[in-house]
Amino acid sequence: MTGFRHLGDDLIHNGYVIDLYTSRFAAPDGTEFRRDVVRHPGAVSVVPMLDDATVVLVEQYRAPLDRTMWEIPAGKRDVAEEPIEDTARRELIEEVGLAPGRLELLACFHNSVGFCDEESYVFLGEDLTEVPMDRQGIEENEMRTVLVRLDDVPELMAAGRITDAKTVIGLTTTLLRRR
Repeated sequence: MTGFRHLGDDLIHNGYVIDLYTSRFAAPDGTEFRRDVVRHPGAVSVVPMLDDATVVLVEQYRAPLDRTMWEIPAGKRDVAEEPIEDTARRELIEEVGLAPGRLELLACFHNSVGFCDEESYVFLGEDLTEVPMDRQGIEENEMRTVLVRLDDVPELMAAGRITDAKTVIGLTTTLLRRR
């Protein structure tokens, strides 16, 4: 579909992770309209898989939900010009103290296209080596690691234990890749 044009943005809020804008657009017939748009720097995540087909998840408190979530290690793309593979490697080391010998891009996805421009990349990390962690932030300092057999993932999703979108996408893609 073509003919839509972005006319400009008015900043409403400049935040720690996101910025919120009222953005102006023109439809193909010239009609102008506005949308609230969240601008996000993007994110990476990694499915760290051990040799025995066990994956390493983190259990982390998520303030917007006021609960802990089981997730694959992840982080935002907050270093200018850093290649996505380097960001993925850095985040995996920071959060769980594992350095991947191999990273494979599993998917690129957009989290909430109706209001947000966040683009996320999910990798499979294999040939893992233990290294010192470098957790940053209040939530990261309190998170713990959880080992899950990859074969148990569908049951954990069906039971509502794993609901985070990047984690569902990463683990499902990993399961499909192995079959």
